[in-house]
Amino acid sequence: MSGVVVIGAGQAGASCVARLRAAGHAGAITLIGDEPVPPYQRPPLSKAYLLGEMPQDRLYLRPERFYAENAMDLRMGVAVSAIDPAARHVHLGDERLSYDDLVLATGSRPRRLPASIGGDLDGVFTVRTLADVDAMAPRVSAGARVLIVGGGYIGLEAAAVAAKLGLEVTLVEMAERILARVAAPETADYFRALHAAHGVDIREGTGLKRLIGEEGRVTGAELSDGTTLALDFVIAGVGIAPETGLAEAAGLAIDNGIRTDARGRTSEPNIWAAGDCASFPLGGAQVRLESVGNAIDQAECVADNIAGKPRDYVPKPWFWSDQYDVKLQIAGLSAGYDKVVTRGDTGGAQSVWYFAKGRLIAVDAMNDPRAYMVGKRLIEAGKSPAPEALGDPATDLKALLKA
Repeated sequence: MSGVVVIGAGQAGASCVARLRAAGHAGAITLIGDEPVPPYQRPPLSKAYLLGEMPQDRLYLRPERFYAENAMDLRMGVAVSAIDPAARHVHLGDERLSYDDLVLATGSRPRRLPASIGGDLDGVFTVRTLADVDAMAPRVSAGARVLIVGGGYIGLEAAAVAAKLGLEVTLVEMAERILARVAAPETADYFRALHAAHGVDIREGTGLKRLIGEEGRVTGAELSDGTTLALDFVIAGVGIAPETGLAEAAGLAIDNGIRTDARGRTSEPNIWAAGDCASFPLGGAQVRLESVGNAIDQAECVADNIAGKPRDYVPKPWFWSDQYDVKLQIAGLSAGYDKVVTRGDTGGAQSVWYFAKGRLIAVDAMNDPRAYMVGKRLIEAGKSPAPEALGDPATDLKALLKA
């Protein structure tokens, strides 16, 4: 029986090994993670876990015993030093593991603030791992002053938690508005107003010039508009980059991440990739989707292909974000939209519908699960209702599914 080694014990890696067994793979399975804990959920880290509403063991995707019960060798706190594709070996320091199929589920790493502007000072955090949040937690107390750099969903979620806990929150976004890369102005307007109502000071078109420190610890920040803030700590939410180091060193093709074909196979026939680290062909380009849904679906597709059940990966993109009492649900990909239709009111349930050349391509639904459900089904079915119908408050959304 063939042996499969999976590098990366995040959502993609955990999904891949579980699917391998479910798909009938009876050979050896080894799952290697560089963190000293079993695979866990990342989205709750900056929300329920930081708020103290979720204990660590509830973060785990499966109980640790699951891996042993399914004859999987879970290696925790182990770093892979190199891959040898010709010999089909993975190097763990002095140890070598052989594989018949190798899956790279190495995920992504947070972009950090440059050391040249104080990014290496004590008190500057990213929100990516359990260790990140555990290190930051003692600073998160009522009255503390925090600067959040970056107005994407990561930064806004961190701002929401900090504000709920009574911190003094300033968020800076270098672009002209928050969510500029991922959402329409209408969605940005909704969340700007939401954060303002909770006391968050959002400064758009404003960059971080430098952090100020004393005795190696951050104490303030100088912004591009000339203002200076006194601070207790900083959260950098300036995006993530695919973790491709091992793949590059092994000579694999890199193109917006580890390049794969439609089935998840890399430029080496026995090496596969899935999750944040992997790009796949979609619409004539190599696309990466940074989401839990993609990590699960793509990893399960790779597992099926390894297990002898070949199929192409057909993404059904969906995302979500929780901020205060608002749940944002996103279906589809909004890139390239040329028209937006908004339903609902600015203070409650609202949905933003994206069209490109008359075709519905995405929907943002804020506290509107019906809009999300209908939008997702319409997009997956390739149906595009008339924008005028969507914009009419009298239109029954469910009726659009039957049109």
